[in-house]
Amino acid sequence: MNGLSTTLIVVGLFLVGGIISFLKQGMPKSIIVLLGIGAAMCLTAGTLRIEGLWS
Repeated sequence: MNGLSTTLIVVGLFLVGGIISFLKQGMPKSIIVLLGIGAAMCLTAGTLRIEGLWS
């Protein structure tokens, strides 16, 4: 696991925390969907880099 995969996973988890916070505050659903897409992309990219499937 290198620095980029770690960074992608940390950013993805940070965005998941933002989703939870925005849900509690009652923010618009469009912002929550955008955060969800970004979090999914970051976590997927970080996981693929760990597995060596995407270099």
